[in-house]
Amino acid sequence: MTETAKPTYTALPLPDRVQLPPEQSLGAARVFRDHMRKRHSVRDYAPTPVSREVIEACVAAAASAPSGANRQPWHFVAISDPALKARIRAAAEEEERAFYEGGAGDEWLAALEPIGTGALKPHLEEAPWLIVVFAQRYGIGPDGQRIKHYYVPESVGIAVGMLIAAIHHAGLVCLEHTPNPMKFLNAACGRPENEKPVMILPVGYPAENATVPAVAKIKKPMSEVLSVF
Repeated sequence: MTETAKPTYTALPLPDRVQLPPEQSLGAARVFRDHMRKRHSVRDYAPTPVSREVIEACVAAAASAPSGANRQPWHFVAISDPALKARIRAAAEEEERAFYEGGAGDEWLAALEPIGTGALKPHLEEAPWLIVVFAQRYGIGPDGQRIKHYYVPESVGIAVGMLIAAIHHAGLVCLEHTPNPMKFLNAACGRPENEKPVMILPVGYPAENATVPAVAKIKKPMSEVLSVF
């Protein structure tokens, strides 16, 4: 985020009021819950094109997320270029081979076994778009000075969640892919040193023969994820 002047606090009347009356809130919450339960992380993509405008709208939704001190410490790189997608796949698979050949450790690999993942990542080329998410560890002002960012992981996590929801709402699918390490993405995407890549999201339509791991449908019961006092 580039700052040209130090902002001051100004109270703005709430510009948007989308709240529902109490008798409609429960129904709306349940409709959204049921829609999000149909979201799946997909590794098999159809060649159906997706317009740049759809991707931009989804990223704009993500960029509206709240953030620490409103620093908005994120940058999104959307890639449809086949050559760049191929480069990213090759680099990611190199890291993944090291991961699956011992870098991860037995416990981690055992946890991944029901998911059915491996070192090959064809979805990084097959999906019509890749969205690479970068977290800005600090900002850079117009004079080159560092600008401190606050709650960066939390802020970027919220934005990524909103991005995934927007992709689903647009009728598309994605996959939360995190090769480790990911430093190669800075050079591939031309991003500066102050940014840390945190995720690659292949985005598109699911292939006709798309599958998901059966274990992915197993969710913790509400008694394990919610406490009410």
